[in-house]
Amino acid sequence: MLLIIPLLLLLVLKLAEVSVFATMSWWWIIGGAIFAFFWFEFFERMLGLDKRKDDVHFEKMKAERLKRTFDKKVGRR
Repeated sequence: MLLIIPLLLLLVLKLAEVSVFATMSWWWIIGGAIFAFFWFEFFERMLGLDKRKDDVHFEKMKAERLKRTFDKKVGRR
């Protein structure tokens, strides 16, 4: 998201022709979009960042499920 939001902001400012951005080259926006594409398609996978986020999410879900299960069993005794 840190790549997409500034890229969209640049695009909006370029299309609205706001001061300095009106004269800015389209290559900045196109280059940023190409970089974001390669980042999300290749580099993030190579670095394992996509799986790391999933693993953290599933570990939290597992811990919450175990806690609920053991709390219920303790409450029955």
